[in-house]
Amino acid sequence: MFDLTGRLAVVTGCRRGIGLAMAEALAGAGADIIGVSAALESEGSEVARRVEARGRSFTAYRVDLADRAAVGALAAALAGGPRPVDILVNNAGTIRRAPAAEHPDEDWDEVVQVDLTAPFVLAREIGRQMVDRGSGKIIFTASMLSFQGGVNVVGYAAAKSAIAGVTRALANEWAGRGVNVNAVAPGYIATDNTQALRDQVDRNRAILERIPAGRWGRPEDLAGATVFLASDAAAYVHGTILAVDGGWLGR
Repeated sequence: MFDLTGRLAVVTGCRRGIGLAMAEALAGAGADIIGVSAALESEGSEVARRVEARGRSFTAYRVDLADRAAVGALAAALAGGPRPVDILVNNAGTIRRAPAAEHPDEDWDEVVQVDLTAPFVLAREIGRQMVDRGSGKIIFTASMLSFQGGVNVVGYAAAKSAIAGVTRALANEWAGRGVNVNAVAPGYIATDNTQALRDQVDRNRAILERIPAGRWGRPEDLAGATVFLASDAAAYVHGTILAVDGGWLGR
């Protein structure tokens, strides 16, 4: 039920962190990978090495998702490719930290473009083909801030809250057409995006004290949830925001 052999998966934000772990996990389950990242090397990347080590093919797209025109071109290229996309993992994201009263328009615009608009455009364009075929899996990367407000990250909280809404809205429209749309919501994962929090001694301690599992998550903690939602095992799972958070939301 978890075998992805012969399927093609697109993973955005795949160069490092959670996206790298997701791409590696999908390849381990049998999927070929198209990777997308703003700084992705055309050859010799770590993600390509890991995917190919599992006997799967890797194709790189270097695309800045903050560039709306580039996102449109990427969507067209993927939709017009020689193989249909079976799995779309909209993982790429960015974050800008500032008190709300000082949060500049340009930071708001960039975060909303990368974290909300680009994922929607890719889901719309690739999802249209999935609906026509009657099959496909779309996975968004949501966040704990799809459920909570956070502090000093108002643009990120807004975008990730909206991603939860987009997930449910697309599921409502496409579940009956053979397309599963779901999201994973990582808890506090040790990545570049959370380095600033881990560097604050008091904040780091407060976070760890609240996590029942007693540790920061690792990118590979998202692997199982990603493969599950991409597989036939999740055939009757629609519109779910699956928290992988060490128990954070249970507190």
